[in-house]
Amino acid sequence: MNVLVTGASGLLGASVARALVDVGHKVTTLQRRASGVDGARDVRGSVTDAAKVAEAMAGNTAVIHLAAQVSMAGDASGFERVNIEGTRIVLAAAQDAGVSRFVHISSPSVANAGASLVGVPAGPADPGAARGEYARTKGEGELLALAADSDAFPVLVLRPHLMWGPGDTQLTERIVERSRQGRMPILGSGAALVDTLYITNAVDAIVAALDAVTRVHGEALVVTNGQPRTIGEFIERLAHAGGAGKPKLRIPAAPAVAAGTAVDAIWNLREHDDEPPLTRFLAEQMTTAHWFDQRRTREVLQWQPRVSFEEGMGALAEHYARVRG
Repeated sequence: MNVLVTGASGLLGASVARALVDVGHKVTTLQRRASGVDGARDVRGSVTDAAKVAEAMAGNTAVIHLAAQVSMAGDASGFERVNIEGTRIVLAAAQDAGVSRFVHISSPSVANAGASLVGVPAGPADPGAARGEYARTKGEGELLALAADSDAFPVLVLRPHLMWGPGDTQLTERIVERSRQGRMPILGSGAALVDTLYITNAVDAIVAALDAVTRVHGEALVVTNGQPRTIGEFIERLAHAGGAGKPKLRIPAAPAVAAGTAVDAIWNLREHDDEPPLTRFLAEQMTTAHWFDQRRTREVLQWQPRVSFEEGMGALAEHYARVRG
């Protein structure tokens, strides 16, 4: 196939593009900086630029839309421009170009209003109840994608959950670095069960979705390893793999949520180059259970995770050992 991958300068997008090239697909990538994917045609630009999107879309029959503004804080307009309007532009260009397979990458946060999620399937996106601008706008983008679904333009939505692994800067490196600095807290008891997703498994699932979308479309699927662990164990294992000490800082759940709510209220009053230390969304994520029934996901994708939680932690430890020399 001729496949366009948006957002291929990030770890997941670049890894997906590389995997597609490796199995023989003709891949075009669209992102603001070079993807670094050998064998792919790079188009440099934003999904908010309709002309650049049309240029990248030309000649492609399938799209994997990963591009997004990802942050725990920030001005609402930036999230809306990329996650909503950018998705609208990509969808329109894909339909105009006659694309026949569209895989939209979303987030479980679009259906999480802060309560525990215990063994549930993917619920419908609810932007009005979502926590934070990222989740709200990703929810709006997901709804746009699903509204465009038809037999002629099949759309399948995947929601990878808490992806981690070597090279991941969104979650893994932040936890490792903050643990090294003694600034990584365990919120609440640390006993809430959470599902996570190793990077290799995330890539495999997305590649599998390109075939699955011709069989099943018009729905959203959460993708995880299907191996829930307590949030405390997950953080401690990541820190250990990265050569950091076991996190010792503990904050009770209620004060953590209150502090995160306060940070939400004041963080955007000034410009920041870094992420906030805590948000309400993050506090709730670290103190409530969120793990998912994977039966429908595996049935539709005809996919199984090939790297277990333990194997992934071993690979991560080897990665950091190499980095440290």
